[in-house]
Formats: sequence, structure tokens, C-alpha cells
Amino acid sequence: MMKLKIKSGDIVKVIAGDHKGAEGKVLRVLREKNKAVVEGVNLVSKHTKPSAKNPQGGIVKKEAPIHISNIALIDPKTKSATKVGVKVEGDKKVRISKKSNQVL
Repeated sequence: MMKLKIKSGDIVKVIAGDHKGAEGKVLRVLREKNKAVVEGVNLVSKHTKPSAKNPQGGIVKKEAPIHISNIALIDPKTKSATKVGVKVEGDKKVRISKKSNQVL
């Protein structure tokens, strides 16, 4: 399992695949599969039967996971995709943006 530098709540940009160029917030990170669920990206249609929760049933749009290698973190200062580095400040490790060298 690789070290993931993207966390839930981060704003990311899709850099490869069908949804290239799309931006969104990370909802969940699936560490064991190296995937992340990004809000509004990689929507799939799921057919559902009528139930107590959903009495109508029908087709529901749902976000599917996307591989971590296909997304890049957006630098808050430059508003563009950036690589993420780790820097030790005192006794803590913090994530930094490689483009602007700012703490994320």
C-alpha cells in the first residue's frame, strides 16, 4: 500500500481519463484500493428497485471512485494542479505545495 498525499476535503483536479479537467472536493479516500471519491466527477447510473427509502425506484446518479494517480491537488494560491511534498516543521510533518511552497 502506497502513502497517499490526498485527504478528504481537498480540492482536486482530474488530470487523466474520461473526466479530465473536472474539479471537485474529495468526499472519501479508499486507502486499500488507492482510490478516491470526488464530488461531481465519475458519475455512474445505478438502477434501484422501489424500497421504503426510495418508493419511486428508478435510475440514481452516484459518484464512483477514481484512481489516485488520475487526480492532482489544486494549489490554493495559484489555483492550478500541483504536486504535494512533505516537510518537517518542529516535530510535525506538514503537506506543502511544490509550486508555491506553501503549507496546505
